[in-house]
Amino acid sequence: MSIEFALTTLVIVATPGTGVLFTLAAGLSRGTRASVIAAFGCTLGIVPHMVAAITGLAALLNTSAVAFQTVKYLGVAYLLYMAWNTLRDKGALAIPEEGSAQPSARQVITSAVLLNILNPKLTIFFFAFLPQFVPTGAPNALGRMLELSGLFMLATFVVFAGYGAVAAAIRTYVLSRPMVVRWMRRVFGVSFVALAGRLAVQNQ
Repeated sequence: MSIEFALTTLVIVATPGTGVLFTLAAGLSRGTRASVIAAFGCTLGIVPHMVAAITGLAALLNTSAVAFQTVKYLGVAYLLYMAWNTLRDKGALAIPEEGSAQPSARQVITSAVLLNILNPKLTIFFFAFLPQFVPTGAPNALGRMLELSGLFMLATFVVFAGYGAVAAAIRTYVLSRPMVVRWMRRVFGVSFVALAGRLAVQNQ
C-alpha cells in the first residue's frame, strides 16, 4: 500500500466539505448513531464514482464539457435545496429541537448518497489521481484499483464518523440552548450555500 496515497487520501477526506458538514449536522441533531449512519451514507455515495473510474465512464466527465456541467449544476441545485431545507428547519440536515420529528435512517443515507453522487470532484479524483498508483498494463490492475478505492472509502467512513462523534459529544449543550440551535441551523444553511457557490465556479 502506497504511503503517499494513504497520506493524500487522509488529507482529502479530512478537509471539510459537504460530507463533513452533513455528518456534523447528523451528530448534533440525533447523536452518535445518526452520525455513523450519515458517515456510512457518504461512504456509500463514493461507490458510483469508483465504478465510473474502473469502467472508464469517468473519462466522459473529464472530456465532455456538457456532461461535466450537467453533473455540476445538479450538485449545485441539490446543495441549495439542502440549504433551503436546513434554514426552514426541514429535512434530514435540520437541527431539530428536542421532541421534534426525526428523519429515518433511509432518509439520512439517501441524502448522503445524493450529496456524493452529485459531486463531480469525486469523479475527477478517482479518474485523475487514483490511476497514478496503478501500474499501466499490470495484470492485477483491477484488484489494485479496488484496493485503493477501499482504502479511500474506509478513510472516509472513519474520519467522518469521528467528526460526527465530536459533534454528538456537544449535542446536549447545543440542543439545551434554543439560541445556539437557531444559529447552528443558519451556519449550516449558509455553509451549504457557500459550498454550492464553490462548486458552481469549479472548472474541469
